[in-house]
Amino acid sequence: MDRRAFLLTSAALAASGAALGGCAAAGVGLNAAIARHEVDPEIHELQERTFRWMWDVTPHETGLTPDRWPTPSFSSVAAVGFALTCWPVGVERGWISRAQARERTLNTLRFFWTLPQGPEASGVAGYKGFFYHFLEADTGHRFAQNELSTVDTALLIGGVLFAARYFDGADAAETEIRTLAQALYDRVEWDWVEVRPRRITMGWHPESGFIPADWHVYNEGMIVLLLAMGSRTHPVSKAIWDEWCSVYDRSWGPRWGEPHLHFGPHFGHQYSHMWVDFRGIRDEFMRAKTAELGAPFDYFENSRRATYAQRQYAVENPGGWAGYSAEVWGLTACDGPGDFRQTINGREREFFSYSARGPGERDDGTLAPTAVAGAFPFAPEIITPCIKAIKARYPATYTRYGFLDAFNPTLTERNGPLLHGGIVPGVGWVANDYLGIDQGPIIIMIENHRSDLVWRYMRGEPNITRGLKVAGFDGGWLETA
Repeated sequence: MDRRAFLLTSAALAASGAALGGCAAAGVGLNAAIARHEVDPEIHELQERTFRWMWDVTPHETGLTPDRWPTPSFSSVAAVGFALTCWPVGVERGWISRAQARERTLNTLRFFWTLPQGPEASGVAGYKGFFYHFLEADTGHRFAQNELSTVDTALLIGGVLFAARYFDGADAAETEIRTLAQALYDRVEWDWVEVRPRRITMGWHPESGFIPADWHVYNEGMIVLLLAMGSRTHPVSKAIWDEWCSVYDRSWGPRWGEPHLHFGPHFGHQYSHMWVDFRGIRDEFMRAKTAELGAPFDYFENSRRATYAQRQYAVENPGGWAGYSAEVWGLTACDGPGDFRQTINGREREFFSYSARGPGERDDGTLAPTAVAGAFPFAPEIITPCIKAIKARYPATYTRYGFLDAFNPTLTERNGPLLHGGIVPGVGWVANDYLGIDQGPIIIMIENHRSDLVWRYMRGEPNITRGLKVAGFDGGWLETA
């Protein structure tokens, strides 16, 4: 694959912007009143290119954002929720018009509301308000035998509820968006998935029943529990949150830096934060940690420390992987070259295909730009240099649509087949796909840093606010919510 074909000149980018809707000519631009933090021009460009991927690959009539592209793919329900969150970003940045975003959002919500639900193993998109993790790209029905997913449904609903907050106009289309969004949320039977006492299961299969694993360790699952507790129609009790926090001692510790709740793959410190502004609000655990540490501590600070820990792990580089440094780092769930072992410089190395990578956890030398850019608000002072360094040192990773999903500087040659991507001379292994769930956080979290856009609207979202209060959060912006 000739990666030079992906590179756009400035003129081509301008043409792409015109093709996206002629927004500049229509007088659409960034609302200066919300611009709070200036970013490096390269960060702005990354956000825009990544947005254009999301816009270009998502079907306008259905909103079924693909799991990956350009490899032919099913749709990822979580990626749909990310995409719904991205459309208002595009409006505020002047990349699309409000009318374009409104129409696509309404199409998506109508499509998902009318998709068939039921206990059947095929021909449906979900059951009891939940959706399957992956849906067929054309029909929106369950793909193969994947699971009915509580977290992917929650990530979809996060985007759905943000759309309802953003499209606040009195016209018929924006009114319908709000009505459908609340209906989609109200239909989810969260109490049905409390299979074991005070725990929510990760999913269900019509062939075999509920998945034995629960949301019961610190990770991205906060959004699942908050939505479940905030439900008007099928709520679960505060005991769910108390049980969730009861095992935090397994995760707490000074791993590669200051003590924090550890979860290796960095997406676990990002996903819930895309919609929930955890700055200054605290549950019982965070209030206790604030007292213990003698300084304010919340889930945002926890993610800041986890971000610094990612960089420190790369500096220490216990695995001796190529390229790791204070400037180049970032481990999360992402594509990899394949599942095989190969001897490199006299040392046997094990590599993985798609896998959840973290500091000391399935680390095979594969780095993912989304691990860095998707954490932008937590530590922009170390993230901006990292993004710029990756672009400068590994230019084949940066393309027309921003960063390809992952790269591995250690794997510079391969003795056998690769599952994904290819070897690029002077770089190493580089993925050949973009992944929807990795692109979305880049767009959303850069914008949360720049303008507080998603957080600002979601601080007034009644369902999320209700869930936070049931969980015992107080302080900060919640005092006036």
